[in-house]
Parts: sequence; structure tokens; C-alpha cells
Amino acid sequence: MEYLSYSKENHICTILLQHAPANALCSPMIKELNSVFDELEADTDVKAIVIRGEGRFFSAGADIKEFTTVEDADGFSELGAFGQQVFDRIEQFSKPVIAAVHGAALGGGLELAMSCHMRIVTENTKLGLPELQLGLVPGFAGSQRLPHYVGAAKATEMLLTSEPISGIEAHRLGLANHVVSDDDLLDKAYGIAEKAAGKSAVSVDLALKLVDYARKGEYEAGAKKETEFFGKAFASHDGQEGIQAFIEKRKPEFKDR
Repeated sequence: MEYLSYSKENHICTILLQHAPANALCSPMIKELNSVFDELEADTDVKAIVIRGEGRFFSAGADIKEFTTVEDADGFSELGAFGQQVFDRIEQFSKPVIAAVHGAALGGGLELAMSCHMRIVTENTKLGLPELQLGLVPGFAGSQRLPHYVGAAKATEMLLTSEPISGIEAHRLGLANHVVSDDDLLDKAYGIAEKAAGKSAVSVDLALKLVDYARKGEYEAGAKKETEFFGKAFASHDGQEGIQAFIEKRKPEFKDR
């Protein structure tokens, strides 16, 4: 792959964005991301994913040079639609996806981070959607995800001023799960990934599906589905193993079934 690489260790897959100098998102990179998730979907050995950037930034925006090759409005719409399709897939993925964000996550970079299930950021990271500085608007559903995390008023301010927020403020607003020092970023991200990977893949998949109902504001449907999944998890091999291990005061040995 030209714009990223990935590796697997201890049930965790690391996806490394590699598009120097700022890991700007471009269509080929998004296509490569989609291909990696095709593989991860079928890889039962991988139980958690960490996305991070090489160099100084997580991803400092979209590839503006690519924009000059798009001929018309329909072409821009198609570019945005494909990005949204891939980012929606990440958001709804059956395995937890964690963004380890350093340096900057701007424009498409923040949209990618927001599509992940969790975001760990450093204190001085800059996060924002500066598209209006170019006379544009976000194209990968950033205008929809950002208000979900920081509220409509703050999202409007960030969009109209194009001013980024720090990692510290992102954590305060709820955009980031944790804010840490640069030195602690990967330890924190992989620590969470390891805890998630130690759970049953069956219950993790069900839990992520249930949280997705809440994200969409579908409380009644989600609560109804929870009762179904509660029974499904209980009847699974791992559900029975977890109960038995608790009674026997030992660590459960999940088989992901």
C-alpha cells in the first residue's frame, strides 16, 4: 500500500497513516483504509484496531491538491459520498477502533478520528474543521458528527471561525475519551485496545451494535434490541464461560463463540 501500512500483534491491528508531510487524506488513502477493513472483518485473530499517524500529525486535513483534479460539483459529491461510506463503516465496525491522535486532526483527519469508536488525544493536539477557510464545508459527515460530541453551538462556532480546539478542550467537551502527554499516547491507546481485545468478540460486537442505537437517538429500539442481545450473549459459549469463571473465581477463557 502507498498511503498507509498495517501490522498485527497480540490481537490488535495497528493502521499507520503514511502520507508525508501531514498525512492528508486523499481518495487512494481512503480506498486503502477500506481494503484493510475488508481484511480485518474476516480476520478472527484481530479483536481491536488502533489508527495513528506517522510523523508530526495524525492527519492535518484533506489533500487539497486532489481537489484541483475534480472537474465539477458531481465529482466532489462522489468523493464525499465514498468517504462517508468508509467512515460509516468504521463507526459501525464489529471490532473497536481507537484513534490515537497527536499533532493535529483537522478537516478530513478529524472526520476520520470522529468515525472511530474512541479517541485518545495529546494535550497540544489541534482538532478542527477549517473547511470554511477555503469556501468549502466538510464532506465526510463532519458537520453531523461534531455536534454530536461537542454540542450544536460549539460545533457551529468551530465551523464558522475555523479555529481548532486543543486536546485538553476536546476532552472537556467530550470529543476525546482521554487526554495525555505525547509520551503516554500510545501506552494509553494500546492499553484500552488490550482490555477490549481480552473480552469475548461476541459480547463486544453486540455492545458496539447497542451503542450505535444510542448514537442515533433510537432509545426504544435500542432498549428492545438489548433484551434480545442479553439473551443471545447469555446463551453463547462465552456467556456461559464467563458466568462459570466468576463462580469459580478464575479468569474466563473466551473462545469468541
